Amino acid sequence: MASSGNKASRDATRLYLVTPPLGDAGAVADALAAALNATDIAAVLLRFADSDERRLIKRIEALRILIQSNGAALLLDGYPDLVARTQADGAHLSGVEAFTAATPALKPQYIAGCGGLTTRHDAMLAGEAGADYVMFGEPDRDGHRPRFEAVLERVAWWAETLTIPCVGYAQSLDEVEALAGAGADFVAIGEPLWLDGAPAIHAVTQRLSVMEPA
Repeated sequence: MASSGNKASRDATRLYLVTPPLGDAGAVADALAAALNATDIAAVLLRFADSDERRLIKRIEALRILIQSNGAALLLDGYPDLVARTQADGAHLSGVEAFTAATPALKPQYIAGCGGLTTRHDAMLAGEAGADYVMFGEPDRDGHRPRFEAVLERVAWWAETLTIPCVGYAQSLDEVEALAGAGADFVAIGEPLWLDGAPAIHAVTQRLSVMEPA
């Protein structure tokens, strides 16, 4: 997940999958395989139900080869201390404070992404602290998210002014298309958009395919 460089010649938007909180890796394995086989996926963010470290590592190991063998980056939602131990590609941290605390364990070998950014100032701080990407619009732990109009505005602002990649979180096919049009380098899609398997992913891909890179 590298910088897209000059925003005036932006690359096509790519997909970033976000799993539900995993208590059992097998619960998403088939749908994840179908999604990865259906189209180009840039990254998969593994979220976890609370558990002890041993069980978390087993869940990561159960999906690692599937994800990485299909060319996607395997990212952990939190747990930067487990990245190297599980051969993951990086971690996603929520909030600037959590991000800056985790970067010594991640940089420069691993991807360090930052979400949970409620203001432009926080987003700028994450970028200045070395975020490999910023994410706008993802739900919090209680399932709440900003108004989509605000997410779209934030993505467009970032895409126009900075070269650090931006991920926009979509909860519907219409949001996928809108975020790509606003300049998101990646569109993150949660379980409602991909757990139905290949047909759902094909629908998302079709929406993106009509979007010409700016």
